[in-house]
Amino acid sequence: MTLSFPPFTRAVKIIIIINVAIFFFLLIGNLVVSGLQSIAVGWFGLIPGFVTHGFIWQLVTYAFLHAGILHILFNMLGLWMFGSQFEMDWGSKQFVEFYLFCVIGAALVTVAVSYTGFMGVTPLIPTVGASGGIYGILMAYGMLYGNREVFMFPLPFMIKAKYMVGIIILLLLASTLTPGPTGVANFAHLGGLIFGFLYVKFLPRRGLQYAASEQFYGARNWYQRWKRRRAARKFEVYMRKHDRAEFFDEYGNYKPPDKKDGESGRGPWVN
Repeated sequence: MTLSFPPFTRAVKIIIIINVAIFFFLLIGNLVVSGLQSIAVGWFGLIPGFVTHGFIWQLVTYAFLHAGILHILFNMLGLWMFGSQFEMDWGSKQFVEFYLFCVIGAALVTVAVSYTGFMGVTPLIPTVGASGGIYGILMAYGMLYGNREVFMFPLPFMIKAKYMVGIIILLLLASTLTPGPTGVANFAHLGGLIFGFLYVKFLPRRGLQYAASEQFYGARNWYQRWKRRRAARKFEVYMRKHDRAEFFDEYGNYKPPDKKDGESGRGPWVN
């Protein structure tokens, strides 16, 4: 058995630095300005009642606030241990897209559930932490690298990733159904799992940005071809009115007339 740690890839490193910097800024700032952390949670934590009244940025910013040292420690450890693999495989842009997709998805699930009143949830209960994005990464890891063995630190044994994710889901479901604030917070975790599954299972393999750019350039090329065909038809009408017989092909490209017998001359220009 050999143990190895993943590299600190670029995007993972930047996300961890931002989270740690914000955590210590609020920790130290709270000593200077009493209640600073509470103010930050009110403005940048995820409060469903505020989101539905225009605080849309909370769908992302809540993932950069953490409630304690163990909270941020385990989240950033999970981001490093599992997120680096995706960044190496997908590249930084697609990994960041995937991470934010899970973060926002987890937030939307939390907002939706908060208005159902399920398990005593209300739209005024705040949620903070990157756990939604981390659980999305764990779900994707179990789906794509399910047969890889993961060392269950500090327990002295290894387990396949797919079984680890299955155990996490069962524990999370049990915890979610437990009355109290812990069960409320776990709705974001479940949302991350759901959106991590949706991204891997149903979204384009190269990500949303690549698919959107392909659609954009495809539409632009179609429009350019349509303009060329339209201009060719207009020019054909003009040439027929002047007893000319030059034609254009279906793509709007000029098609030179056939030469008569014995006629010589230079061929058409080729560009």
